[in-house]
Amino acid sequence: MSNTSSSYSSYTSQSYSSSTNGSGHSYTEATVSDPSGTTIHRTSQEAGQPAVSETTRLPAGGTAAVGGGTDSGRRIEDVTDADRDYEERMEDEYAKREGGA
Repeated sequence: MSNTSSSYSSYTSQSYSSSTNGSGHSYTEATVSDPSGTTIHRTSQEAGQPAVSETTRLPAGGTAAVGGGTDSGRRIEDVTDADRDYEERMEDEYAKREGGA
């Protein structure tokens, strides 16, 4: 029985910038994939504002880990669990009302 291993690596990059009447916006994204997972680097900047950077790590077969050096303190947050919790609380409240409790 032979021991074989596969290895791969992939890199993609895109950038965008626009300027209208002195105001502008730029955006870059770079994606690197290898057997251990995928890393996505994003940077955006409005004219006259600090750049906002974010790095997302997607391990092979796992969940995302988001980290960033956001100069403005903004961050991306998954609200799926919060929405689900809210819906469950609302269902419980309606059930109480229908049951006369």
